[in-house]
Amino acid sequence: MKKQYFLFVLITMLSVQVALCRQIMPYKWWNPAESSFPVIEGQAWPKEVAQFYDRLPAKAKGVVDASVWYQSQESAGLMIRFYSKSPYIRVRYTASRELNKPHIPATGMSGLDLYAMNRSGQWEWSPGKYHFGDTIEYQYSSLKHDFFREYNLYLPYHNQVKWLEIGVPEDAQLTPLPVSQDKPIVVYGTSITQGTAAPRPGLTWPAILGRRLQTPVINLGFAGCGRLDESVVNLMGEMEAKMYVLDCLPNLLGREEAIKTRLITAVKILQQKQPGVPVLIVDHAAAQAVSLNTAQREQYQKANDASRETFEQLKASGVKNIFYLSADSIGLKEENLAVDGVHPDVSGMELYGVAYEKAIRRILHEPVGQYTTTQPCRQFRDRSYNWNERHELVLRANRENPPEIVLLGNSIVQHWGGKLDKKVHRGEDSWEKYFAPLGVHNFGFGGDCIENILWRVYHGELDGYHAKQVVIMAGTNNIGFNSDEEIIAGLKLLLQGVKERQPSARMLMVGILPRRGKEARVAALDKQINELCVHENIPYINPGKLLLDTSGKIKESFFADGLHPGAEGYQVLAKAIQPHMVNAGR
Repeated sequence: MKKQYFLFVLITMLSVQVALCRQIMPYKWWNPAESSFPVIEGQAWPKEVAQFYDRLPAKAKGVVDASVWYQSQESAGLMIRFYSKSPYIRVRYTASRELNKPHIPATGMSGLDLYAMNRSGQWEWSPGKYHFGDTIEYQYSSLKHDFFREYNLYLPYHNQVKWLEIGVPEDAQLTPLPVSQDKPIVVYGTSITQGTAAPRPGLTWPAILGRRLQTPVINLGFAGCGRLDESVVNLMGEMEAKMYVLDCLPNLLGREEAIKTRLITAVKILQQKQPGVPVLIVDHAAAQAVSLNTAQREQYQKANDASRETFEQLKASGVKNIFYLSADSIGLKEENLAVDGVHPDVSGMELYGVAYEKAIRRILHEPVGQYTTTQPCRQFRDRSYNWNERHELVLRANRENPPEIVLLGNSIVQHWGGKLDKKVHRGEDSWEKYFAPLGVHNFGFGGDCIENILWRVYHGELDGYHAKQVVIMAGTNNIGFNSDEEIIAGLKLLLQGVKERQPSARMLMVGILPRRGKEARVAALDKQINELCVHENIPYINPGKLLLDTSGKIKESFFADGLHPGAEGYQVLAKAIQPHMVNAGR
């Protein structure tokens, strides 16, 4: 018994000592407001705001409703992205408004939320300890620090941040990330969109949606005053969006005629300002969740009927690119409104996020499947380069010099050659001789599996230009994680995604190259890829056979490491692939 007591005291003393060390550990601090480039994700007008964490530009004051302007100073949907491998992160800030309300906890209304991305591109929540006072502080400790992770720090959804700093120990590193170049999904809504009643900022449905799609989301939710105001819609039209969402019915109850006229006006404005961008109109999701209060249920249903009637009228008049999300599709039930009968709890927010994801993926032609190979995501497996930065470089290069031929792939492609980066390329000579004269652009990313290439296809790398040809070399990195069936399913979805975005381009599938110890499996898999291409009516070649000896094993002299070709191997491949490229005869 004495021994157990001694151990308990010793452990307690050590825990206290560790906690004290954390308190006195010297930290270095970064203030996002002092950054030389925009760092607030979810903010559409970073250079035009009156105060650093505002959601609307300064010019909106006096134009939008006063209550909208007041709430636009609250940081709903805003987040800060950064890299760090520090086991300790602290955030301190001040907020100018009340910390909580009866139906909104302080951790949501005025708190923070931290998520980290793992090597496979999946988001993981990072719980922290917090103290609310004149200065609010969050402390995150024992964080995984095996590599530089990407973090999303979500800001309070119902309070105004006046000042904020992020700190790490002096011997640690924190690298701010610039705002993504990806086009955002812009959501105009009510307190439900803003996040009211969610226990944490990362659990609002727009935040959930953003993580599920891995796409920026602009949250224009305004509690009690999201009423399809023309002034707000005009501001939305200034954004180059991926999609617009109109979810304002909860603040227009009993105003069926206003619903009709405002929806028509909103759609007209958005389509005039941003032609071709889809507009999603949404039911009042609680219409199917209220059972005992018949008057309330009837009011909700009347709003939905007016909205649906307007949608059908717009469709009948020939308006394109408008879509509808019904209350049934969202699937709220009474138990999902447990907070106050109006605002969804965590389970309700999750239902919203899932329903929105399904609808948006269908509209934007971004399907997913049951296997990991069919679930698009980013990755951080190859730490020799910055994956996010390379994606941004591709988007920028496409705008400045649209490619004629795109070569999609992994490190085998990235290490080949091209002008996108200054990496040492093993196949530079063969690239310059066979590919560069044809206008081939290198879209290879080291470490990419099929699902990572699929994410890049879904996020703009094939948008905004007309390529003559898209060549695909993918699948080898999935061999250690997935079955042949899963790999084929991923490649099929990838082919469909490329076709959707480059319908006039010729396509060419290159078989998976042989690799040491996996020659037999690769050969069998390549046969299945050939069958897939026959079914999809896509040309297929298998130059990897040229890298084998007479026994069916790889020729070691063609490889740098049994997987990646060396200069001689690249020479053989380039010479075999080049005749199948569209510009080969010029």
